[in-house]
Amino acid sequence: MRAPLTDAATALLGALRVHFVHFAGFELEEMSSRRWSSVTFRGARLELAFRLEGEGAEAAAGRFLSGLDASALPLRGHLLADLRLVAEERRPGRARIRLSALTVEED
Repeated sequence: MRAPLTDAATALLGALRVHFVHFAGFELEEMSSRRWSSVTFRGARLELAFRLEGEGAEAAAGRFLSGLDASALPLRGHLLADLRLVAEERRPGRARIRLSALTVEED
Protein backbone atom coordinates (compact mmCIF):
# COMPACT_ATOMS: atom_id res chain seq x y z
CA MET A 1 0.00 0.00 0.00
CA ARG A 2 1.35 3.42 -0.93
CA ALA A 3 1.84 6.11 1.67
CA PRO A 4 -0.42 9.13 1.15
CA LEU A 5 1.14 12.04 -0.68
CA THR A 6 2.20 15.07 1.33
CA ASP A 7 0.88 18.54 0.61
CA ALA A 8 4.30 19.24 -0.93
CA ALA A 9 3.86 16.34 -3.35
CA THR A 10 0.45 17.62 -4.40
CA ALA A 11 1.88 21.14 -4.84
CA LEU A 12 4.82 19.88 -6.93
CA LEU A 13 2.55 17.81 -9.15
CA GLY A 14 0.32 20.86 -9.64
CA ALA A 15 3.32 23.02 -10.59
CA LEU A 16 4.42 20.41 -13.15
CA ARG A 17 0.94 20.23 -14.64
CA VAL A 18 0.92 24.03 -14.97
CA HIS A 19 4.35 23.91 -16.65
CA PHE A 20 3.06 21.37 -19.21
CA VAL A 21 -0.43 22.86 -19.54
CA HIS A 22 -0.02 23.25 -23.31
CA PHE A 23 1.26 19.72 -23.76
CA ALA A 24 -1.62 17.23 -23.70
CA GLY A 25 0.55 14.13 -23.32
CA PHE A 26 1.71 14.63 -19.69
CA GLU A 27 1.30 11.43 -17.67
CA LEU A 28 2.44 10.86 -14.08
CA GLU A 29 3.92 7.37 -13.77
CA GLU A 30 4.85 7.28 -10.10
CA MET A 31 5.32 9.57 -7.13
CA SER A 32 6.43 9.03 -3.57
CA SER A 33 6.90 11.38 -0.66
CA ARG A 34 8.40 11.03 2.76
CA ARG A 35 8.18 13.62 5.49
CA TRP A 36 11.37 14.84 7.16
CA SER A 37 12.16 17.29 9.92
CA SER A 38 15.07 18.86 11.72
CA VAL A 39 15.19 21.03 14.80
CA THR A 40 14.27 24.06 12.71
CA PHE A 41 12.51 22.85 9.56
CA ARG A 42 9.87 20.42 8.32
CA GLY A 43 9.33 19.29 4.79
CA ALA A 44 9.24 16.36 2.40
CA ARG A 45 11.57 14.33 0.20
CA LEU A 46 9.89 13.55 -3.09
CA GLU A 47 10.59 11.32 -6.05
CA LEU A 48 8.51 11.27 -9.18
CA ALA A 49 8.57 9.98 -12.71
CA PHE A 50 6.46 11.28 -15.57
CA ARG A 51 6.32 10.87 -19.29
CA LEU A 52 5.43 13.09 -22.19
CA GLU A 53 3.93 11.43 -25.25
CA GLY A 54 3.10 12.81 -28.64
CA GLU A 55 4.54 15.12 -31.22
CA GLY A 56 7.07 17.48 -29.67
CA ALA A 57 7.58 15.40 -26.51
CA GLU A 58 11.38 15.46 -26.82
CA ALA A 59 11.44 19.22 -27.39
CA ALA A 60 9.09 19.86 -24.45
CA ALA A 61 11.31 17.71 -22.22
CA GLY A 62 14.40 19.53 -23.46
CA ARG A 63 12.90 22.95 -22.68
CA PHE A 64 11.86 21.80 -19.21
CA LEU A 65 15.24 20.27 -18.41
CA SER A 66 17.23 23.23 -19.75
CA GLY A 67 15.47 25.46 -17.22
CA LEU A 68 15.41 22.91 -14.41
CA ASP A 69 15.77 24.97 -11.29
CA ALA A 70 13.98 24.85 -7.97
CA SER A 71 12.94 28.50 -8.30
CA ALA A 72 11.18 27.75 -11.62
CA LEU A 73 8.45 25.74 -9.87
CA PRO A 74 6.78 27.79 -7.12
CA LEU A 75 4.88 25.69 -4.58
CA ARG A 76 2.12 27.12 -2.41
CA GLY A 77 3.06 26.74 1.24
CA HIS A 78 6.45 25.17 0.51
CA LEU A 79 9.90 26.18 -0.56
CA LEU A 80 11.42 23.89 -3.17
CA ALA A 81 14.92 23.72 -1.71
CA ASP A 82 16.39 21.21 -4.16
CA LEU A 83 15.30 19.73 -7.47
CA ARG A 84 17.45 17.18 -9.29
CA LEU A 85 17.23 15.17 -12.45
CA VAL A 86 17.65 11.49 -11.60
CA ALA A 87 17.13 10.03 -15.08
CA GLU A 88 15.83 10.90 -18.50
CA GLU A 89 15.01 9.02 -21.65
CA ARG A 90 14.08 10.68 -24.91
CA ARG A 91 13.07 9.16 -28.23
CA PRO A 92 10.80 10.33 -31.04
CA GLY A 93 7.35 11.12 -29.69
CA ARG A 94 8.18 10.21 -26.10
CA ALA A 95 10.20 11.42 -23.12
CA ARG A 96 10.46 10.02 -19.61
CA ILE A 97 11.83 12.11 -16.73
CA ARG A 98 12.57 11.10 -13.12
CA LEU A 99 13.16 13.83 -10.52
CA SER A 100 13.96 14.06 -6.83
CA ALA A 101 13.05 17.07 -4.74
CA LEU A 102 13.41 18.39 -1.22
CA THR A 103 10.86 20.83 0.17
CA VAL A 104 10.67 22.94 3.30
CA GLU A 105 7.32 24.01 4.74
CA GLU A 106 6.82 27.76 4.86
CA ASP A 107 5.51 29.22 8.12
